[in-house]
Amino acid sequence: MSNPVFRRRTLTVGALVATAGLTLAACGQAASTADESESPTTSVEHPILATHDGGVYILDGETLEVVADIELDGFLRLNPAGDGTHVLVSTSTGFRIINASTATATDDEFAAEAPAHVVNHADKTVLFDDATGAITVFDPHDLGSGLPETETFQAEEAHHGVAVMLESGDVLISLGDAEGRVGAQLVDDHGHEIARSEECPGLHGEAAAQDEAIVLGCQDGVLMLKGGEFTKIDSPDAYGRIGTQAGHEESPFTLGDYKTDPDAELERTEVVSIIDTASGEMSTLDLGTSYTSRSLARGPHGEGVVLGTDGAIHVIDLAAGEVVNSFPLLAEWEEPADWQEARPSIYVSDHTAYVSDPVTATMYAVDVESGEILAEASLPAAAIEVTGV
Repeated sequence: MSNPVFRRRTLTVGALVATAGLTLAACGQAASTADESESPTTSVEHPILATHDGGVYILDGETLEVVADIELDGFLRLNPAGDGTHVLVSTSTGFRIINASTATATDDEFAAEAPAHVVNHADKTVLFDDATGAITVFDPHDLGSGLPETETFQAEEAHHGVAVMLESGDVLISLGDAEGRVGAQLVDDHGHEIARSEECPGLHGEAAAQDEAIVLGCQDGVLMLKGGEFTKIDSPDAYGRIGTQAGHEESPFTLGDYKTDPDAELERTEVVSIIDTASGEMSTLDLGTSYTSRSLARGPHGEGVVLGTDGAIHVIDLAAGEVVNSFPLLAEWEEPADWQEARPSIYVSDHTAYVSDPVTATMYAVDVESGEILAEASLPAAAIEVTGV
């Protein structure tokens, strides 16, 4: 392991802007370095964002009033930038920066051919470009005055991947190629490999838990990185796929989906997975209702929160492995076959769950602990994805 497998470089703001400008110029666009503080248009104390067909709504988190409608083309993905102010929107050309607190879109964009996973951890934000395997790391608190200084790493091969920078500065990077993913490796800040595991077929998604345990989903369990070492935690079934997880950095548990039919085009599972990163064990829980990848969240005390197709919000005590509360909210619904099609989604901020209902184009704010509806509002169009800062 003496030879570096990834190259690392640091760009100043000026160098990054120049690089981004050259890349975007090829697409007929340019990067902006304007300071957001020059002309803030408004102030949103608790912004909630929702994509729709044609753009992004910015909502007041208390009243759910639409404060702004930012027009953007294509299918959009929302990702908190990690600083409590900005959101990164995955577009066809890169990761566009939105200032949620001022309800404004900047022209600043981290260029990427296929912008995918965004991970916030240890005061660092990590971007992954599926088309090239390029990994970009920056301090989200440096956003706001043009593009910040970055560190870049390179995956061994391009794939639908994910990367996480740890508190130590080491970087967890998925392993794979265009045919699929097989595992992950840990490298230091010079790109030298520290640890490696190829025991995670179909790797997808990540979640962070207590004591900086990073959990990656596999087709037959999860791969956990903790203390610089990889540990495979097997599913109770030979095929027990986990692809989406919700973590909480003050809880030893991660909450994941769980699918057991390798031949299903769309498996509407009713079972969730619970991974105990302290004991290295996995258990499953039958909810009695199906859910989707946009249904999983965590509450303020680390409880699991699942929005079921029965229309209810289900609150799970992950240590006990049982549902402790269910709050009916929506009419029953069914997961659509197209993953990009709108379906009810949930995002939890502190004690409040924000739930979208695309059938009625309604947004709800619900107290996670009591089930009380704190606010509801009609949107001009159905929400697709929901997030906050």
